[in-house]
Amino acid sequence: MKTELSPSIRTSRAQTIGLRWSRFWAEIRRDAFCYLFIAPFLLCFTVFIVVPVVMAATLGFTSYDGFGKLHFIGFSNYIELFTQDIIFLTKALPNTFLFALIVGPGGYMLAFLFAWLIHQLPIRIRDYYTLAFYAPSMAGAVALSVVWIAAFSGDRVGYVNHFLLQMGWIDSPIIWLQDPKYLMKIMILVSLWISFSVGFLAMLAGLQTVNRELYEAGRIDGISNRLQEVFYITIPSMKPQMLFSAVMTIVSTLKAGSISTQLTGAAITPQYAGHLIINHIDDYAFIRFELGYASSISVMLLLVSYFAMRFAYRLFGSKEEL
Repeated sequence: MKTELSPSIRTSRAQTIGLRWSRFWAEIRRDAFCYLFIAPFLLCFTVFIVVPVVMAATLGFTSYDGFGKLHFIGFSNYIELFTQDIIFLTKALPNTFLFALIVGPGGYMLAFLFAWLIHQLPIRIRDYYTLAFYAPSMAGAVALSVVWIAAFSGDRVGYVNHFLLQMGWIDSPIIWLQDPKYLMKIMILVSLWISFSVGFLAMLAGLQTVNRELYEAGRIDGISNRLQEVFYITIPSMKPQMLFSAVMTIVSTLKAGSISTQLTGAAITPQYAGHLIINHIDDYAFIRFELGYASSISVMLLLVSYFAMRFAYRLFGSKEEL
């Protein structure tokens, strides 16, 4: 049975809400000069982030081909995604989780490991090693086409095939990039190779901010080896850099679908062996022009990214950020 609120209670609540709004606008007027400085960022953030996300979320409930009228269909796209889209359920989703579970934590740990090793080197040669590890991430598509496609070329002059033939380990060339058995492994290898990007530099910078006196205090308290120093002193002292690197790793891993396209030269890989969620979105958005359905897949990927980032905040964020 619904209970009616008395007029006095409704009046009190209305007054409370009105008081909060008055305080809110008073604070805005008081800090108007500060808001003026952040206005360019807020404007760009709203136009290029908030508005596209809202549009994608809205399109996910429609049927739209990019030319005709919008047709509202409710949750039909999401129901179809998890009940009828066989390629998504059997190829895109498992491939993405396999790729992310290996490249994400693997690339993250490798970035920290090599950043820590480079930090142990003398300062005069440290920059050269940093550039050597960071350069592949800057090369991007050029490195993929020049280095890896040439290395895994399916003919006898491909570097890998030539080496294996010379060693007598194979009798005929292997078509690496068109064979579903090898494509995902090559994608993972290439992704780990280019994973030393901004997050790697952030870790290297974080290592330089650790107070050296903490290591001396740790030795007095019983820390006996370098591994204990890393776990008990280094990582806790550079949590902001570790968090930033984790977020960048999550973002770069979940949007890495272009690697399969660049390696194979096809929008759809053979037998969907390298088909990730990003490739599934591109397939429906730019090949089939089913923008409503593609938007629903984008929303699901956004939710996966959000929960992955919340997990990263749990690991490396401070209590105030949780």
